[in-house]
Amino acid sequence: MDVLCEVSNCVHNEAGEKCGATSIFIVSESGKTASSQHETDCKTFEPLEN
Repeated sequence: MDVLCEVSNCVHNEAGEKCGATSIFIVSESGKTASSQHETDCKTFEPLEN
């Protein structure tokens, strides 16, 4: 399964907008549940060094 990500300044973003992280950590902004994708955040994000 591919995990796609369009955040171009993440160190895990590979060619084709695929996430290359060995594991992915996603959290809900409102506790243990979410009602929509807008209530979630990817905690795996790491910015590219310039």
